[in-house]
Amino acid sequence: MEEVQNEFSLVGIEDKSASENIVKPALSTWQSVWHRLRKNKLAVVSLVFLVLVMLYALISTPIVSQNSANQFDTNTSKYKNLPPKSGLPIPGWDGKMTSPGATESVDIYEKNGVDQNYLLGTDNLGRSVAKRVTVGLRISLFIAIVATAIDLLIGVSYGLVSGWVGGWVDTIMQRIIEVISAIPNLVVVTLLAMLFGSSIWSIILAIALTSWTGMARQVRNLTLTYKERDFVLAAKTLGESGPKIALKHLVPNMSGTIIVQIMMTIPAAIMFEAVLSAINLGVKAPTASLGTLITDGQNMLQYYPYQILIPSVVLVLVSLAFILLGDGLRDAFDPKMADE
Repeated sequence: MEEVQNEFSLVGIEDKSASENIVKPALSTWQSVWHRLRKNKLAVVSLVFLVLVMLYALISTPIVSQNSANQFDTNTSKYKNLPPKSGLPIPGWDGKMTSPGATESVDIYEKNGVDQNYLLGTDNLGRSVAKRVTVGLRISLFIAIVATAIDLLIGVSYGLVSGWVGGWVDTIMQRIIEVISAIPNLVVVTLLAMLFGSSIWSIILAIALTSWTGMARQVRNLTLTYKERDFVLAAKTLGESGPKIALKHLVPNMSGTIIVQIMMTIPAAIMFEAVLSAINLGVKAPTASLGTLITDGQNMLQYYPYQILIPSVVLVLVSLAFILLGDGLRDAFDPKMADE
């Protein structure tokens, strides 16, 4: 009998305590979010693209100023409406173009005697499109980010107070939100333009005053949900004050929703600024923004389409990157995606 037993070997874990060890490494909340976000290739590409765009906008500030983007040569006929030229034999990017009324494409730079190559061409006044797009991108991002920051500050604070206090205070605060939401955005923008003039800060104020209601509603709903949880009741039992509970417990738990909302608000603000500039309620000339560049390029669409296509492509790519990143963050912060 002993000889038969010796022919068999024990398969599996001999030590029962070894089976209780956790094989999967423990991850914090943010590590888990980043782990899930990395699986979304579009979100990662969008994140890298936006980081590069932000760095380019910051680094180019001392190099390409607003004044340099507005400067143009007095000999306008020589430099105006030059097509993009990279110095390489790339079709559509070699400085050749069919002039209005002509039948064959020629090198406009050689025809006008221009020695300098303009990477993205020039506009109707001979100003560099590359410089104006750089400044326009910077201004549009600045307007969107500052307006979103104000939206974040007002919306989160308002929603926390409304949801935490509750009762008749919550009812009155929600009725105020409904009244503000019922006012058309263009009415607010027009009134602010009449009071402060069409400037960058009036646009920022208009966007901030009309877009914080969505953030406030989401934060209020989450506050109503979380304030009945055990960890909040435990904090109350320990004697913590309401503001401390809100900042220490509520805001961190709803940070995922807030970040996703921010990622969706920034492209909406960029598009809103472009629309305002298109209807002459936004940034005024000669200040460049993506909206003003698109508006200026509309008049040249038939003969010089690059003047509207370039800022339009930049606007679409930046907005799409924010939307894709926000969509990826929404999935990454979703607890249901933890095991996927």
